Amino acid sequence: MTKRQLKSLVAAAMIGLPLAAMPAGVALAQSAALTPAETTQNAVLVADSLRVEGRNLLIAAGNVEVFHDGQRLRASKVTYDRKEDKLTIEGPITLDDGKDVQILAGSAQLDSKFENGMMLGARMIIDQRVQLAANQLSRVGGRYSQLYKVAATSCRVCETGRPPLWQIRAQKTTHDTAERQLYFDNAQLRVLDVPILWLPRLRLPDPTLDRASGFLIPSLKQSSQLGLGIRIPYFIRMGDHRDLTLTPYVSPQTRTLELRYRQAFRNGRITVEGAVSDDSLEAANRGYLFGEGQFDLARDFKLDLQVQAVTDNAYLLDYDYSTRDRLASEVAISRVRRDEYMRGALTTYQTLREDEDNSQLPTIVTNGYWEKRYQPLRFGGELTTSAAVGTLFRYSDEDILGRDVRRANIAANWRRDWILAYGLRMEYALGVAVDGFSVAQDSSSSDTMTQVTPSTQVTLRWPLMKQNANGVRHLLEPMAMVGWVGGSNDGIPNEESTRSELDDGNLLSLSRFTGEDRRERGAQAALGLRWTRQSDRLWSSLTLGQIYRDEAQTEFSQTSGLSGRYSDLLVAGHLKLDSGFAFSARTLLDNGLEVDKAEARADWSNAYSAVSASYVWLGKDPVEDRTQTISEWAIDGRYRFAQHWTGSTEWRYDVAGDSLAEAKLGLNYRNECVNAQLSLSRRFTTSTNVDASTSVDFTVNLTGFTTGKTDNSYTRSCRN
Repeated sequence: MTKRQLKSLVAAAMIGLPLAAMPAGVALAQSAALTPAETTQNAVLVADSLRVEGRNLLIAAGNVEVFHDGQRLRASKVTYDRKEDKLTIEGPITLDDGKDVQILAGSAQLDSKFENGMMLGARMIIDQRVQLAANQLSRVGGRYSQLYKVAATSCRVCETGRPPLWQIRAQKTTHDTAERQLYFDNAQLRVLDVPILWLPRLRLPDPTLDRASGFLIPSLKQSSQLGLGIRIPYFIRMGDHRDLTLTPYVSPQTRTLELRYRQAFRNGRITVEGAVSDDSLEAANRGYLFGEGQFDLARDFKLDLQVQAVTDNAYLLDYDYSTRDRLASEVAISRVRRDEYMRGALTTYQTLREDEDNSQLPTIVTNGYWEKRYQPLRFGGELTTSAAVGTLFRYSDEDILGRDVRRANIAANWRRDWILAYGLRMEYALGVAVDGFSVAQDSSSSDTMTQVTPSTQVTLRWPLMKQNANGVRHLLEPMAMVGWVGGSNDGIPNEESTRSELDDGNLLSLSRFTGEDRRERGAQAALGLRWTRQSDRLWSSLTLGQIYRDEAQTEFSQTSGLSGRYSDLLVAGHLKLDSGFAFSARTLLDNGLEVDKAEARADWSNAYSAVSASYVWLGKDPVEDRTQTISEWAIDGRYRFAQHWTGSTEWRYDVAGDSLAEAKLGLNYRNECVNAQLSLSRRFTTSTNVDASTSVDFTVNLTGFTTGKTDNSYTRSCRN
């Protein structure tokens, strides 16, 4: 037992009878086992010494601690007047009002429940982020704390005499603990103690409140097309599960109202974003609407909704809302189980490309797909059955350009594998598919067609593994596939498989078409070799492969790597280090070792920086609507070059055209109370719909009054 506890017990024993007459609200106890959680009803007092004067005064002195209903008071001396039910407290005083609010003061007079009274020289700290210093603090009814002549800030305040970066000065501030709101009267926003804004009334949520109606931080935007404008968002809380944000955007060239609506349900959620504009760029009003939703239905089904619509082709780029050049609206129902997958979707498309006519595109598309797996005990292996349906509808009535297609597909495929001698793995597959098509408005094709397609395939893999004494593992895996697919694609229009290409994922497949309307036909073989190296700090792989056929394939595009009797040589590599660096590359080399397609991407990141670079090279290919070679670099990255400063950049460079396509620079300053962002972007591309444009965005957030996790690495420290 400590000396302090012994004094408390002796004092309690000497004054036991008078204490028994005290009210239940201030019952006393001195015990080393006392905790605030055990004293939610009565007050518990611990002190170095206790004494009673007369029948009404109780005096506690020396390291006084009082616990009551989740509150903890620490002071040098506390005098309780039973007749007045008043506590006179001498500081320094610390009052922990729950887990989120702490009050420091020099002296105080409070009632026995700390619900009413006055504290002088007070400082309130909320959620360890926002502090309010005042000459006087009055507690009213246990709910309100009224502060007078207040200075409020979330910045670190040091004992140097220098003012904080920003602060709010007010004649009076009321903290409503029930509503978790701060109300300022005659408020003045100061930056480095210089007044920049005066408001007769100001309301801010305290940092513990998740959502509250009110204005959000405004932002400035300078655009070469729209001029200098300002956005002032207003957040409307519409209950616990939905909200609406309205953002007026005003500049010399536009009057725009932006909106975002969110709602959560028991089984899902929806989000809707949009805007309406009256500007000088177009004669008519302009706008867009994007929405999405996800819902869980009965029997494991899921409903996905998506809406994307815009009034004109240039609106999204003019206002930097999106870079999409095709919009899709869809309603889909799906279910995924261990041995079953099904999905049905209705999709409508809207093109924003200047060289495309929306009436000649498959504007309304329906798709349905079902797949089921079985494990037949008699034959072993795995049996997969599937069924699919699809329709493509065009608004155009022109021949071929307005073609409409309906299809239905059913298939069954049995697959089994064996482990042979020396670790050789063999897999055999046998399948059959029936495809039916109905074609309208296409004189070059039959109205109805049906195909029966048998297929068979043998795949061999021989994984050879070696592990060095230092723990490095090498895996060398030769691969071979021989297969045959019957039938033909004669007369069947290619609607869904126009963008197929060879990669390390489909090297050993029987068909590399991306849709259900085409199949590779005839006999074929594929050879490949994969090498993998793995250690504690590095993982890398290299894949080589090529396909050989009995007859040339003419339905693939030239740069897909799949046309002709012999495919291009596939070369693909991957590298990943534990230091945060990752690299992947893939290329297709024709018989003359000329590049048809190539792509590479490198990423590196750590706690202070991140860089991503990608390169793509695509040769000319009219079948893929590419009349010119595409060669392009894209780089984006960020670097935190000081504790509070971070720079970022994004740019795309057209190597073939020897010009920049897009560039962006950003600078961010952040500490514990301010987050300022400045960005400069330039889009260099032009078309008949969109002009090149430059924009500058500037946003300053006064942090501390928002919820969420804080990054303490940005917090400044006080130095003498």
